[in-house]
Amino acid sequence: MAVGALALAGCASKEERAGDGNATGNAGWVKGAETVKIGLISPMTGPYAILGILQQNSIQVEMDRINRAGGVGGARLELVVRDSALDPGKAVQAANELTGDNQVRMVVGPSLSAFYNAAKGVYEQNAKLNCQPGVGTGDFSVLKYGFRSQDPNYIGVEKLMQYFKSKGVTSIGLVYEADDAGKANDGFIAELAPKYGIEYLGFQQTRPDDQSHRPYVDKLKDADAIMVSSNASGAKTMAAAGEAGYKGVLAGTSGLQNVSFLDAAGDLAIGSVFSAVNVQFNIRDRESWKPGYKAHVEEVVKRYGVVEGPKSGAEMPKGTAIAADCVTAFAAAAENVKSLDPDKLASAMEQLDISDAETPSGNRIKPADHEFFHVEDLHIYRWDKDDQGWFITDVTPGS
Repeated sequence: MAVGALALAGCASKEERAGDGNATGNAGWVKGAETVKIGLISPMTGPYAILGILQQNSIQVEMDRINRAGGVGGARLELVVRDSALDPGKAVQAANELTGDNQVRMVVGPSLSAFYNAAKGVYEQNAKLNCQPGVGTGDFSVLKYGFRSQDPNYIGVEKLMQYFKSKGVTSIGLVYEADDAGKANDGFIAELAPKYGIEYLGFQQTRPDDQSHRPYVDKLKDADAIMVSSNASGAKTMAAAGEAGYKGVLAGTSGLQNVSFLDAAGDLAIGSVFSAVNVQFNIRDRESWKPGYKAHVEEVVKRYGVVEGPKSGAEMPKGTAIAADCVTAFAAAAENVKSLDPDKLASAMEQLDISDAETPSGNRIKPADHEFFHVEDLHIYRWDKDDQGWFITDVTPGS
């Protein structure tokens, strides 16, 4: 079979070898290719490996669904994984490697804003479509080949301000790493808080070697609300708030759906809120779940199980549906233009409008500005606890 494939390749026309994906072959318009590869760059080892594992699981579930339905242009999707190991150098190296592989038609990652900022130039310069479910900051509208499937921190902060205003919150502080995301959130709050009549009490910058975040919390003890990091250190802030007996609202963006925050904060997390796109796993009424989300999450749990907080007992699926959305969008765009050419794919992605009933995340995908989601797509969820354990309630103003 391999010899036959090589022979066919040797007889292909110039147009077919150019790889624009429009020629008809044994696999439809994908020129007889057996597979179309999608890359994933994420931390797969080390203290933040859970992020990469969750992304990989959801991407694989969605790829398998698409493959069962006939693949992309008749070709099967195949996942290629590279471990960034929380090292920006390795992330850029992996981006260079996957960008140079002509069989890889889209790359998901590298996750985390600083890592993507280091790698995005590689994608733009080499016309490689990429989709980012783990990057909260930066302007994707200026990119040609980059798309974001995570809710940006800016709209997450704005949704929180809308909620705070509805609840009479008059002051807020920020405890966050002094990285790109922390500095961006500082700017977002400084810009948006006055718009909603809320006083901003300042940014307490944490350090990686901090043993405790108690000093930062103590400086913001008079704030009605404290926004915490969506990264791993946010758990330290919640723990410090518990020690300090803080009585205000603890809030954050979508990272607070992670059960590690509940483990760190204990019962203090009761009443904490976070802004996020559709996250229904801990809403007990499964009949209210969006159909595409329900199907995706139930398959993830069936195949990979759940992540359970060892202290809290709270659960989350061992997958992240917004990573699967990248694959959904890629397949839809490719089928729409019957091509794997990166320029045609990027243009087709901009034209997508996929219903929230059809996506793995349960969110509408309409990335005309290279953002899958917008402020109107976000919800505010509140953590609560009863004798059956932890659950979330949708407390979005007007919902």
